[in-house]
Amino acid sequence: MPSPALNRASRRGLADESADRIRDAIFSGEVPPGGPLREVELATALGVSRGSVREGLRILEREGLIRTGWHRGTTVIEITPEDVREVYAVRAALDRLAAVTARDTATEAQLGELDALVGAMAAEIAGNPSGQRLVSLDIAFHDAVYLAAGNRRLTEAWRAVRSQVYLFQLRRVALGFAHYRARVVTEHRDLATLIRSGDRDTLAHTAEEHVTTAHRGLLAHLP
Repeated sequence: MPSPALNRASRRGLADESADRIRDAIFSGEVPPGGPLREVELATALGVSRGSVREGLRILEREGLIRTGWHRGTTVIEITPEDVREVYAVRAALDRLAAVTARDTATEAQLGELDALVGAMAAEIAGNPSGQRLVSLDIAFHDAVYLAAGNRRLTEAWRAVRSQVYLFQLRRVALGFAHYRARVVTEHRDLATLIRSGDRDTLAHTAEEHVTTAHRGLLAHLP
């Protein structure tokens, strides 16, 4: 397959910048699940050395977005039911803890940010909704919850699976947008309301059920 039309890397840190551009190409679908990532082609497209690309690919491998095999080369992960079960099981535990912690620690400004993100989702739905835009807002909402929780190690644990969650949610939208679209605003609004003033046990259950719904929605449509 032809190499993706990537934006050329800037000079802030070529390995990180290369990882950012390749990650964007994966999330946009330019490089699909199972698609190859060849160092020479990527280096040419990005305008950087093969060493910078190699280091960038290592970053993405640590994020769980790509796999490297001695005989298979480097490819974007193919999403299997086992991958979905494992990632969403970890996410459910993390999101539950983040939500109940944010309930106790969030500032009024942080609570306002959650409300604003829900409003942006509702506005997107009311127009000509883009699945990629909705997923971006979805992930931004959860980023904001972890920030409001104020627990550095919890945030680091979230970052370790964030890229995979992002990719899985994009896949969920691609396979079953109607299921996602029907729930995305209500579920996030419920979370924002409960983080502001809800019962702790209800919030914990709602946060976990939100992830379970995503898990089931993806598995229901995954080939």
